Amino acid sequence: MNFEFLVQQIESTHILLNQAAVKAVNIHLTLRNWLIGFYIVEFEQKGDNRSAYGTKLLHHLSENLNQKRLLNINERELRRFRSFYQIYANFGNVFSKEAIRGTVSPELAINIKRGTLSPETVSSQTQIAVERLLTSLSFSHFIELIEVDDALKRNFYEVECAKGQWSVRELRRQINTLYFERSGLSGNPAQMSIKTQSEAEQQNTSDFIKSHFAFEFLGINGKTIIEESDLERALLDHFQDFLLEMGRGFCLEARQKRILIGDEYFFIDMVLYHRILKCHVLIELKSDKFNHAHISQLNTYINYYKKEIKENSDNPPIGILMVADKNNPLVEYALAGLDNQVFVSRYLLQLPDKKQLQDFIASEIKLL
Repeated sequence: MNFEFLVQQIESTHILLNQAAVKAVNIHLTLRNWLIGFYIVEFEQKGDNRSAYGTKLLHHLSENLNQKRLLNINERELRRFRSFYQIYANFGNVFSKEAIRGTVSPELAINIKRGTLSPETVSSQTQIAVERLLTSLSFSHFIELIEVDDALKRNFYEVECAKGQWSVRELRRQINTLYFERSGLSGNPAQMSIKTQSEAEQQNTSDFIKSHFAFEFLGINGKTIIEESDLERALLDHFQDFLLEMGRGFCLEARQKRILIGDEYFFIDMVLYHRILKCHVLIELKSDKFNHAHISQLNTYINYYKKEIKENSDNPPIGILMVADKNNPLVEYALAGLDNQVFVSRYLLQLPDKKQLQDFIASEIKLL
């Protein structure tokens, strides 16, 4: 054994066992969500006091689970788990096999078997082996697939996704660009599949590791999901101190604040609350050049806060976009919805002016 061989052996061992660990975590995460869906359906159909909760069941269930500080599951995710079980009810046939049964408690094994519907009562998503689906796709893939109402179309994307080892982003892109429909209209679907697969983005281990489902399942702080560049991280760290030291009423509320819009999670770089203005200040920092998509993104966050977070006593939220392009530090204020001119004047008085922020960015960049 020489040194190069030693390095190679350690590297290959790490890769193989890392992939095995990720696969095991993914299967058990999928099993957990499948069982949660089963329990919900079971209660809705047979629960002794189900009538007391009615259509508010998932709301009450989410509140109770979150109070226990064990699970941070909102109502939307519970609804997803229920749909996941209803569409993939025959997954229990695989979960109850020895390979999985040996890793769960006897109680769970019984529940898995009890939750499995007979083949004639499930949809026909059996064109690809269930075992292949569970080992090829993450739960984030299944979230995309359960949104596909047509069983045949869902089968198509299951097969293509598993065959090409698509990333979640690639699966979503293919669904949104009507790959199924285009394949049906194609004169040569097989050739189209070969071309599509050759151009598709494949998933890797980090795709699963960055999944918010995986982070919550493992009890890891969700903000770690975001991959920040060194420049962005350094600027945000220093900018936080810069604002708080100004003493103008800023209170730091969150870094990498996660919000759910529709079926997607987004992260706001920094959220502050201004005691004098009585409003939230949302800050986004970009390390690339300014483009209109940045403003659109920030305005989306502002509108979300205005509708979902703002209290009646609060003023409308405002935003600051910091573009840290090394050649042209730029700061833009987002005044979306601020039609009260008195408030706008107070806002301009209390916040740092653009020149201060531009000087701050320029000075920070020189240190990097």
